[in-house]
Amino acid sequence: MRNEKFAGEIPVTPAFERAVHKIVATIPRGKVATYGQIAEMAGAPGAAREVGHVMARVRAEQDLPCHRVVNKTGTLAPDFAFGGQERQRLMLEEEGVTFLADGRIDMSRHQWGRGEQLTLFP
Repeated sequence: MRNEKFAGEIPVTPAFERAVHKIVATIPRGKVATYGQIAEMAGAPGAAREVGHVMARVRAEQDLPCHRVVNKTGTLAPDFAFGGQERQRLMLEEEGVTFLADGRIDMSRHQWGRGEQLTLFP
């Protein structure tokens, strides 16, 4: 059983990784979630960096909408992810996500859970 630790010293266990995958799989089209939001939903507040590490290991065949995970300011992922920021932006725009003049996602309109009830684990 793998038990890795990253900079935040929060263990990234297989159970944490599965929880992150399950949450990311439920982000609806046209919405985005932050790394910190996902960490909190997975029961590990403060583990945003660890969520990023989990996202970096997702394989294409897992078919997760990783492009819908962004940082808290709505900034797109670094160029090494998703084939670059332009590709991530195109994928999000195709889903109806809008951007501000400075290139960040309009989080007030598109952050998942803002003004809506989240019930992932009934």
